[in-house]
Amino acid sequence: MVLLLIIQNQKLNDLLKINKKNSKYVAVLVSPNENILEKIKDLPFDYYQIYNCSSYEVKYIKEKYKKKIIVAITVEDQKDVMKFMEYRECADIILFDSKGYEKSLSFDHQLIKNLKIDKELMLAGNIHIEDNLQNYKEIADIVDISGGVETSGLKDTSKINIFLNKIKQIND
Repeated sequence: MVLLLIIQNQKLNDLLKINKKNSKYVAVLVSPNENILEKIKDLPFDYYQIYNCSSYEVKYIKEKYKKKIIVAITVEDQKDVMKFMEYRECADIILFDSKGYEKSLSFDHQLIKNLKIDKELMLAGNIHIEDNLQNYKEIADIVDISGGVETSGLKDTSKINIFLNKIKQIND
């Protein structure tokens, strides 16, 4: 087990050495404990994307580790959407995602379409390159399409290129 952790840490360290240009490194953390946070604290992550923590816990993490925070709100209905209010003081970005996490489940993105918040709004939840990406531009500042550029659970360079070309067309 220790050897596997060392190998994974080495791969992570190698990946984090890549010149990221305008990209940002994000650590996706689900209910992170102090042990995990201490292990990653010196890695060059720009953001911690946090799931399943109270606003008190998020505030503590932000202050202790001096990282920008993406608070992930998992959405099933309008009541879930309104949970963002609890994180206004400690989040830099509010992410609305499905309750499926990595399973790429959907939620009704219209639930947040007219939401006015004073933070950047990020959207995830079963977004695919075949979707009309212009619709998401009307809803969110940032779109997480991570699972939408995968084939059999692995990132697919051809899908990434299609996605980047679509974004370029939208922004031109």
